[in-house]
Amino acid sequence: MGQTAIAPGPGAPPSATAREPVQAGSANAAQAPAQTGRHKVRKWLLLHAIAIPLLAAGVYFGTPWIERMLNTVSTDDAYVNGHVTFVAARVPGQVIEVFVDDNNRVRKGDLIVKLDKEPYQIQLEVKKALLETAKADLQAAEAQANALVGQTRAKRFMMDHAMEDVHNQEALLRARVAALATYKAKRDRAKADYDRAKDLAKTPGAISQQDIDLKLQDFRVGDAQVEEALEAVQQVRVGLGLPRAKDAVKDLLKVPPNLDQEFSSVRQVLGDLFQTAAQLGYYPATWDATPSKVKEDFYKQDPHGDLDLIFQRIVSKAPAVKQARAKLLQAEADLEQAKLNLRYTDVYAEIDGQVTRRNVNPGNNVQAGQSLMAIRSLTEIWIDANFKETQLRDLRIG
Repeated sequence: MGQTAIAPGPGAPPSATAREPVQAGSANAAQAPAQTGRHKVRKWLLLHAIAIPLLAAGVYFGTPWIERMLNTVSTDDAYVNGHVTFVAARVPGQVIEVFVDDNNRVRKGDLIVKLDKEPYQIQLEVKKALLETAKADLQAAEAQANALVGQTRAKRFMMDHAMEDVHNQEALLRARVAALATYKAKRDRAKADYDRAKDLAKTPGAISQQDIDLKLQDFRVGDAQVEEALEAVQQVRVGLGLPRAKDAVKDLLKVPPNLDQEFSSVRQVLGDLFQTAAQLGYYPATWDATPSKVKEDFYKQDPHGDLDLIFQRIVSKAPAVKQARAKLLQAEADLEQAKLNLRYTDVYAEIDGQVTRRNVNPGNNVQAGQSLMAIRSLTEIWIDANFKETQLRDLRIG
């Protein structure tokens, strides 16, 4: 077979090609495809080594973007919005100074408007004077209540004294009845002596007429004493409001068991006691209560029956004291309101922001609630976007 000569490539030395035998040319031709194949594999691996991370990064970063594109609607019809705080005067007055203008930035607590303080300073002084008057009125009401307590206690003692008078009259009645019994005994003895003297007079010389006359006189004196004692008893009974009784001890001593509770003078003092206690705001459970029941109910107001604590509570609840205390509270509230009104003459910014819509100037008379300017927040802001109706079908919050 003939040998095929290989033409030298460009730039190859002609002598080297001419000297190579035919076998060497065949070996080089066999190695060239193998080297080309390995080169392609390396290139393929390198491309895959670069493409796979790029593809992974594209999937990782592109998926949210594609998902957001598929699940998001957008619009160019949008604008920035934010909270607006309208500044208003809390009290009426004349504007003295305005410290800001439109587009000025302010911070929360900055003084922006000042009103005339003089009228409110005068009101504050008036309220202070009224407070002192209310305090004095409360002290006067408490003093008056304590005076009524003194009168109440005095009338309570008067009631006890009236009951004691009834007891004394009952004792006097018993003493008068006993004296009546004594005079009756003396009269009966004098009558017996007179009767014996008359019998002796039938015997001549047994008794003189003078002795008979003396016995008769003793009997008449005893009978008069009995009449006098009986009238004294009836007088005591009438003084106790009891009817005249027969000339018998059991009738003369007949007295109701609760006379000391129902006697007119006792009931009169009890009525005066009720009248005084009513001024302290204390009323009995029933107006027909007896003095003993009234005292019993009164002492029940304290578990230990401490009279001073009872009257102390009554004084604190007395109508005049409660009314004076209410006026004092009202005066204190009025004073606090006057202090507030004085502070309200200084108008401060309520938020951080930018002043807009200023419509107040020094010298203006403003009313409570009148808008002076507005402050637009620069931090609490958001976007107001206007979407088409076709875009709202699948639109949801979040």
